[in-house]
Amino acid sequence: MDLSLIASTFETLRLMPPPKLTLLEAQTLASAHVPPFPPDMPVLLTGVDSVELALQINKVLLAVYPKEHEVNWVAGQYSKGERLNDFQPSTFEFQRSTCLYIPSLGEGTSFESFAEIVAHLRAPDGCPWDKEQTHQSLRTHLLEEAYETLTAMDANDSDDMSEEFGDLLLQIVLNAQIGSETDSFSMTRVVKGIYDKIVRRHPHVFGDVKLDGVNGVLQNWEKLKEKERGEKKEDKGLLDGVASALPALTQALEYQARAARVGFDWPEIEDVLDKVREEIEEIKLAQNLDEVTDELGDLFFVLVNLARWRKVDAESALRGTNIKFKKRFAYVEQGAKKQGRNLSDMTLEEMDALWNEAKGTGL
Repeated sequence: MDLSLIASTFETLRLMPPPKLTLLEAQTLASAHVPPFPPDMPVLLTGVDSVELALQINKVLLAVYPKEHEVNWVAGQYSKGERLNDFQPSTFEFQRSTCLYIPSLGEGTSFESFAEIVAHLRAPDGCPWDKEQTHQSLRTHLLEEAYETLTAMDANDSDDMSEEFGDLLLQIVLNAQIGSETDSFSMTRVVKGIYDKIVRRHPHVFGDVKLDGVNGVLQNWEKLKEKERGEKKEDKGLLDGVASALPALTQALEYQARAARVGFDWPEIEDVLDKVREEIEEIKLAQNLDEVTDELGDLFFVLVNLARWRKVDAESALRGTNIKFKKRFAYVEQGAKKQGRNLSDMTLEEMDALWNEAKGTGL
């Protein structure tokens, strides 16, 4: 790396070289999808020698940096500052000595800085509550955060999703920090493990395997997992990898989907519909609570199968209906209040009229 080029670049920018700086050849971003450096550190890219490369760099930076983030293009004694979304390559001459200076996005914007503050929480001078936590004590918090994230996703609220994904990430990093302290695993091992698994299970993306559409991908996925179980010499079946703590509808869907990938499935959707009708008839014939419970379970299971055939996520569908019911019932409650009445004093017909009003409003 030409140190004189770095010195002259900061001289042109009239900036003191920062105490921390990421230094990269611009070509490293030529085929990237996200920047390979933490955004809370300033970055200097050297060798931006073409319009094509400059455009690719701009595209990669926008995957992480906001559109209004200002960067500086430098060539010799000439510099030009502009926001990422205002980039006009035709106004600049690119050559081997052209550099791009990217100021820091600010404190706390990198994964590394987040991992550091979580480690600080567990340090001797950290938080008494965080220092007492274990994997087991954090289980309920992880589950709560996962459901709060799902709620934000159901509402399609981007601000809430951003916040809830952060809360969920905290649980993951905190557990990884505890793992590091006990020498059982580290965040690096977590990331490396899923990195390798993604590459291994996507030979059609990172290798030369040719697969036919989504079904081909899923079938190959199961073959790869079966091979992995064999290599680990695990005495586990196809369905053993499905988490026992999953909500029942999601668990049923996963069981059925995995079985279908190896050919254990109805040949036609009409067969599934016939099974639905059959289970309803069996409910009618049930003689006691145990039989009704058993037959209702069978009906729920086959309804999940029907949802799978229609490419519907049963859990999401039911959650959506729950949300719809809550909104419409709230409308009924408000209607009763406007009339100065209690719901318990209204007839079913009166409440049903308000319910239909709610449906008419689009709720």
